[in-house]
Amino acid sequence: MDLLEDKGLIVAQSRRDLLTNRLVLIAATGSTLDISQFEQLPLAPFERLAVGEFRTVPAGQYSEELFQRLTILEPLQSKFVFGSSVRNVLAAVESGNAELGVVYATDAATSDQVKVLVTAPAESHSPIVYPIAIVQASAHPEAAQIYLDFLTTAPAQSVFQEFGFGLAD
Repeated sequence: MDLLEDKGLIVAQSRRDLLTNRLVLIAATGSTLDISQFEQLPLAPFERLAVGEFRTVPAGQYSEELFQRLTILEPLQSKFVFGSSVRNVLAAVESGNAELGVVYATDAATSDQVKVLVTAPAESHSPIVYPIAIVQASAHPEAAQIYLDFLTTAPAQSVFQEFGFGLAD
């Protein structure tokens, strides 16, 4: 969204943050791993930690930032199994190809095959925010504004929360 705004491709005054998300550490529902903090990972008894590719997957970029801030990136290097998407990371844990994974809370909530062990502290990575805006080239800017307004109504926001999203301030 920043790039679109920098290039003048959105109606700047229509931009607002709509939703937020959180990073979570997941394991298969039957896992007996007892992990209550990300800082425990370097000493935890597991072989594979699925994460999104650090350079290309946004959830992977947040994960890398989390591991760096907690100074646990280096000790975990040999355990990383990189996925090409957050859904790929989720599937790796669901299938048993990795004992643990780091995904968005909303993705974890879609699966009955995984459980959340830990939610990353908000200050441990950049905020995960989903902005909305009207594009300058919109053929129907009034309709787009009505839709954006609808997305911020209580009924729409209630649905987002049911799927695990947080509401942006």
